[in-house]
Amino acid sequence: MKVSLFITCLSDALYPKVGEAIARLLGHYGVLLELPTVQTCCGQPAYNSGYWDEARATAKTILTAFDDSDFVISPSGSCTYMIHHYPNLFKDEPEWLEKATQLQNKTYEFTQFLVNVLNIEDLGAVFPHKVTYHPSCHGSRLLGVKSEPLALLQGVKDLELVPLPFAEDCCGFGGTFAVKMADISGAMVQEKVDHVKETEAEVLVGLDLACLMNIAGNLRYRNEPVRVMHLAELLYEGVKRA
Repeated sequence: MKVSLFITCLSDALYPKVGEAIARLLGHYGVLLELPTVQTCCGQPAYNSGYWDEARATAKTILTAFDDSDFVISPSGSCTYMIHHYPNLFKDEPEWLEKATQLQNKTYEFTQFLVNVLNIEDLGAVFPHKVTYHPSCHGSRLLGVKSEPLALLQGVKDLELVPLPFAEDCCGFGGTFAVKMADISGAMVQEKVDHVKETEAEVLVGLDLACLMNIAGNLRYRNEPVRVMHLAELLYEGVKRA
């Protein structure tokens, strides 16, 4: 079985420890991740901005990179869902459409793979902190990743999970939205951080690095001592602690 890591741009460039955490966690269960070096952006910024020709060109690189993989794992619900747009992008190109459909069917967000494919909910992790969880829009609403991260968090010993008020409200990032409508984006993340503060949590955890980066930036701006982590980082730290 060949399992490959779709690292995504933000994890590759800014948060490489997330990819390392995923690789080490899966390694505990005999899953050795491969990292095709030819992979690049999934094309989501171009796609969402209406530049579909450019998105198709980028998507072909991803399709080629993972053509012979049995499973593809990603630390981002947003980028994982972009793969679901590929069949529509290539609806008039039969050869690429077949590859796009195959990739969609074998690509999983990290927690989906752990819980739904490997049937793992308890990794034996220990994390004695008060934690709240932000469900990012693409992962929860479009990809349908809802119960999986919560099941993993509930399996962590000594972790106190505190509900985040209005958890499903967008954090305001939205990719190019944050650039085109900066004032609205800023107001949305301000409100999200207000709710994080209400929980009195020590740690905010999530599944999408873009959202986490946005929220973490506002927390730092306001000098709030809340640690922001990808769920893979929390689980790996908890496994090392056990």
